Amino acid sequence: QVQLVESGGGSVRPGGSLRLSCVASGRPFTRYAMAWFRQAPGQERKFVSAINWSGAPTIYADDVKGRFTISRDDEKNTVTLQMSSLKPEDTAVYYCATRDMAYGVMKNRAESYDYWGQGTQVTVSS
Repeated sequence: QVQLVESGGGSVRPGGSLRLSCVASGRPFTRYAMAWFRQAPGQERKFVSAINWSGAPTIYADDVKGRFTISRDDEKNTVTLQMSSLKPEDTAVYYCATRDMAYGVMKNRAESYDYWGQGTQVTVSS
């Protein structure tokens, strides 16, 4: 059974940085695209970033491009989201997700992903 466990969330001031991690288990990590989504209170879940099963390419939502960086460590079964220059509007629960299709292409739609973590809260406030 595929399991995704996120960590690294917390509270930070505007302009600060956080590093989110997601550890996957239950199947070979290297064959699957990974993604991050976020959901703010009262809003739908939105795409943040994704990384191909091979590590490249990567894609980002326009509002995080240049501030967030996604990466993967296949030896540690981990996908990481490095977030910098954080803004109050980045406040949300951040979710890690993966697809059920081996070697499948990255997608930026939540319905394309089959497995989800429990989420980690990120709060950006002064």
